[in-house]
Amino acid sequence: MTTFQDLVPTAAPDRFDGIERPYTPADVLRLRGSFPIQHTLAERGANRLWDLLHTEPFINSLGAMTGNQAMQMVRAGLKAIYLSGWQVAADSNTASSMYPDQSLYPANAAPELCRRINRTLQRADQIEHSEGGAKREWFAPIVADAEAGFGGPLNSFEIMKAFIEAGAAGVHFEDQLASEKKCGHLGGKVLIPTQAHERNLISARLAADVMGVPTLTVARTDAESAQLITSDVDERDHPFIERDNRTVEGFFRLKPGTGLDHCIARGLSYARYADLLWWETSHPDLDDARRFAEAVHKQYPGKLLAYNCSPSFNWEAKLDKATIAKFQRELGAMGYKYQFVTLAGFHALNNSMFELADGYRDHGMAAYSELQQREFANEARGYTATRHQREVGTGYFDKIAETITNGQSSTTAMKASTETAQFAAE
Repeated sequence: MTTFQDLVPTAAPDRFDGIERPYTPADVLRLRGSFPIQHTLAERGANRLWDLLHTEPFINSLGAMTGNQAMQMVRAGLKAIYLSGWQVAADSNTASSMYPDQSLYPANAAPELCRRINRTLQRADQIEHSEGGAKREWFAPIVADAEAGFGGPLNSFEIMKAFIEAGAAGVHFEDQLASEKKCGHLGGKVLIPTQAHERNLISARLAADVMGVPTLTVARTDAESAQLITSDVDERDHPFIERDNRTVEGFFRLKPGTGLDHCIARGLSYARYADLLWWETSHPDLDDARRFAEAVHKQYPGKLLAYNCSPSFNWEAKLDKATIAKFQRELGAMGYKYQFVTLAGFHALNNSMFELADGYRDHGMAAYSELQQREFANEARGYTATRHQREVGTGYFDKIAETITNGQSSTTAMKASTETAQFAAE
């Protein structure tokens, strides 16, 4: 008899322990089509991420807006990459526009950024390999943001497939109403019933099974700070709903002060279908994090948890520096094995460019030269983008030209470049 392990043969033997599926392997086979297509990057990334989450105290990552940001993260030693829908909305979407985090951008934008990141990492690997051998694992697992699925179960199925085709290792889905979706740190969020989000999670799992990939499904709940819910159809939501208090749109209001309990209740429901649980928080609080973790682990021992170390928190206004320094270690000990700074790319890009422009306005090339000197200084720690021509693959494509012409090409680029003449090689 065919099992789900048979359908995803590269998955670890215990990969699906505790995961429930309301469908059968036969259902998956019927939906696969007649010709199996392999998704190597997604498969490899998912298996690597699963291994890291079970062998490291925790894995922390930063949100990347571009392929080059992700490349520098890997070069600096980070083992995973986060792909934020907020950052896709802000500056990395296929509409070529700037949006707030309200699912206003095209649904293919985040998968396209995932593809772009993987292509950049592939080029970095090719460059380093061509120079004598890759020195690191370039294809870091990408955990990607599917927002609220951009619709219902069928939309969740399709966007999960799109992320797998783009090479994502894990994908998270939040339990908001997709048409009213907001950043977890904005007001106006509207939850969907617990059972409705379970269907989205099941759809995502089905998509991964159909694709034959052990992609990690991450269930996020926004119940901690959400104030509205679409329906009272699910009895599990009743303790948290003011059933006689509705908005002009017809939404039910949620009871104030019950957010963390609601997160726990939803986390316990989602645990049967998801590989990791993430409850979005309004502030960095280790006591609250411990309470959620203990409640989940009492019923689901060892369940993997995720935590957003958000830039929306004013960290030093909330915590002292000593607590900030140990914050991720303590979370890891509680079982929050995946931790991330969602908007790191946005803030790093904007702050660094503002600082350069601010200095350049008054000091001209002296300000830029200072940036260049910082780049030279960082080379001692492994930074290589000072030599930007090499960084993007000029030498690699010279090797292609030389191979095509059996070494006779007279139009190779690097040898006569100012970079070769003025910048010392590694």
